[in-house]
Amino acid sequence: MELNLIKVYDSTLLSSSKVYQIDGTLSRYLGDEGTIQHPQYLFVPLPNQRKKASFRLNRNKLMTRCYEVEGMVYQKPVVQDNSQQLQLF
Repeated sequence: MELNLIKVYDSTLLSSSKVYQIDGTLSRYLGDEGTIQHPQYLFVPLPNQRKKASFRLNRNKLMTRCYEVEGMVYQKPVVQDNSQQLQLF
């Protein structure tokens, strides 16, 4: 499967429903922190990725390392109504 990657040039176009590839890791955008002069963009890897911890990118690293994966959309896992909770005795 070939991924079509679109370079991220504008931080205002980041969306939590889109999937991004950063240094070979598929991630989703959580939000931004920091000041207006020094913003930090927070990402978390998708499940089944080698990287497990969330990470931050500054504006310069975002522009050089971040690519949007065209056609991939993140959807939250759905909890089924008939699932049972495990209890420890």
